[in-house]
Amino acid sequence: MDNKFIEELSLNHWQPVSTLLYDGWVLRFADGYTKRANSINPIHCSTYDLSTKIEHCEKIYTANHLPTTYKITPFVQPAHLDLTLEELGYSLIDTTSVQTLKLDRISEPALTSVIIEEDINAVWREDFCRLNHVKPGDKKVLERMLSNIKTKKGFISLYYEEQVIACGLGVIEREYIGLYDIVTDIHYRNRGLGEQMILNLLKWGKENGAQYSYLAVVANNAPARRLYSKIGYSEVYKYWYRVKDDVNKT
Repeated sequence: MDNKFIEELSLNHWQPVSTLLYDGWVLRFADGYTKRANSINPIHCSTYDLSTKIEHCEKIYTANHLPTTYKITPFVQPAHLDLTLEELGYSLIDTTSVQTLKLDRISEPALTSVIIEEDINAVWREDFCRLNHVKPGDKKVLERMLSNIKTKKGFISLYYEEQVIACGLGVIEREYIGLYDIVTDIHYRNRGLGEQMILNLLKWGKENGAQYSYLAVVANNAPARRLYSKIGYSEVYKYWYRVKDDVNKT
């Protein structure tokens, strides 16, 4: 499978609040909540003068009170965009590893104290926001973004001693399940609980037609990379962000 296909899925599976298409670039906006949903994705053919185009994008993001942020993948158009942005003073941040897994040999989960809902609800949202330290003002934006996803979703919560200590999101499209914002309570890490939740989510994905999985993990997050490697994920490419100023929102 062409790795550009994964980028297409990721655009579908982590939805912004609004989108602007501009000469082959996808400009995404979500009131500043996550770089993924507030960045420029230059993945299609670009024809306009590059310097004029960059300047126009800066004006658009500034008008929306956002830092101008580009997601740089191996598939950007034009190919020299990253070098151009570097020369213009854009900072490189958050190098990220995109990884995939074939689901035919994944282990069965040993711990099954999970609930998987296919629609977002207040209980999952509050647990997710608590574990991810989401700001109160971002909660409604998060709910709008997740409600915008149009393919099959699985909102998973893992219970331990009658409380939710891990949660995350899986989105299925075209035989792939993408994993997003997998998080475990800091007091319960390094016990294998995150692995058990992921195995439950992948099992649900298989039961709903997925044959493969993908995810993205920040390259310097060694514990998460070890976990995904243990499950069987392997890297297929990297991406990073180029940001115009120092206002970096994760």
